[in-house]
Amino acid sequence: MQRGLDLARAVEILAAGGLVAFPTETVYGLGADASRADAVERIFAAKGRPRAHPLIVHLAPGAQLDDWAIGIPDSARALAAAAWPGPLTIILAKGPRVSPATTGGSSTVGLRVPAHPVAQALLRAFDGGIAAPSANRFGAVSPTTADHVAGDLGDDVDYILDGGPCEVGVESTIVDLSRGRPVLLRPGGMPRAVIEAITGPLAAADDAAPAAPGTLASHYAPRAQVIAVAPEQVPAAVAAASAAGKRIAVLAPASAFLDWGALRADAHRLPDDDAGMARELYAALRDLDASGVDVVIAALPPAAGLGEAVGDRLLRAAGPRKDRS
Repeated sequence: MQRGLDLARAVEILAAGGLVAFPTETVYGLGADASRADAVERIFAAKGRPRAHPLIVHLAPGAQLDDWAIGIPDSARALAAAAWPGPLTIILAKGPRVSPATTGGSSTVGLRVPAHPVAQALLRAFDGGIAAPSANRFGAVSPTTADHVAGDLGDDVDYILDGGPCEVGVESTIVDLSRGRPVLLRPGGMPRAVIEAITGPLAAADDAAPAAPGTLASHYAPRAQVIAVAPEQVPAAVAAASAAGKRIAVLAPASAFLDWGALRADAHRLPDDDAGMARELYAALRDLDASGVDVVIAALPPAAGLGEAVGDRLLRAAGPRKDRS
């Protein structure tokens, strides 16, 4: 496993069918040539990811949607023009250039243009689509630094482009526009209100919604058990876990601890603003795992702005672990 900021080397590896981890504004991605089934298969093998779980195709700024999708509605073009580059993935009917391995055999594809300058430089230099889920083992906490990637994947990744910590810290928002009306499949780094100002109200996902990354009941999970509750329920949750003899940590905005008084738990304070919570969430979960706690009791933020994405990630981290197998 090599690491650095050598774009030429990264492009060479991608062109040869290899795997390159690279930073985006959301999290680090594990990239391969989206048009090559053999390269994409290496992503699934490295992550231990089910083959039916689709990947997002990352494109350079200025890339043509028609090169990667078909039957593109005007609403998708308007949303892409207004929101890209940025932490937004749009689901559309896939075009022939996309390998079926990338979409898990689905007839749709998720497309996005990342805002990170290193990701953009890589995509321009590669001159193609890069399929990339988060650069970690499937179901585990996503990486927001190159060190996280190296610790998770080691020699299973050929090269890590080190672009420093990710600014947003949670994955992209996913909106389905393959069936006409806009449907929110996953809250993420672009708040709902920003998207709805362009598309109108976002419908909730239904049974006919296409498969999308990060939507299993259990995902983004650390080794420690996560219990996600409303802030007012934190003291009772701490008491219950303490009675079971567990080593406990509470993960919450700094100001929330002022309301609880003394707790029989380690305290891990996140920023009070929702952007700060999102940016530091995954690193906090990794730090708590490294500290050896058994249980993380997480206070759910209000479901507004990026708080909606933070709450989604915490609830999935607390989900039944059998869904990760």
